[in-house]
Amino acid sequence: MKVILLGELRGKGGEGDVVDVAQGFAENYLYPQRIAIPATKGNLKQLEERRHNIAKREEKRLADAAALKATLESKAIAVDARVGEEGQLFGSVTSANIADAIKKQLDVEVDRKRIARSQTIKMAGRHEVEINLYREINATVVVLVGVTEEELAAQAEAEAAEAAAAAEAAAEEAEEAAE
Repeated sequence: MKVILLGELRGKGGEGDVVDVAQGFAENYLYPQRIAIPATKGNLKQLEERRHNIAKREEKRLADAAALKATLESKAIAVDARVGEEGQLFGSVTSANIADAIKKQLDVEVDRKRIARSQTIKMAGRHEVEINLYREINATVVVLVGVTEEELAAQAEAEAAEAAAAAEAAAEEAEEAAE
């Protein structure tokens, strides 16, 4: 059954896309949730008239996602957790914990459902977490579990010192090449 999507449907398409779905899925979920409408001749004609507005909204969503990616990419987020012997956590770090930490530390709102994790975080340390911002736009955030604010500041200083040393080495190399 062909339907016209009124919003983004993960795995199927975005606003204004005409997709083929099972009849039961359309009638029991998409129509009541107002995510889609039937792809009739009249609705398709209305869709063609709205294409320009849909394209503008899509452009804005892509720009917002790209700006959010620039804000989040390669940032370190500290998540408080009780750590037992040998770095084992009491419980695990959930996507809601990560979303709350991002909100608190970077002042950026991220939907917890967009945080993709292949496995649960049950050990203290450094973990890379991917966040699906919009369609194919993903950002990678470093989650530091069981790390204090002082350790986070010390790590930032160490990374800055490492970057400065690398820049200095590159400058010396360029100077030697010039001679």
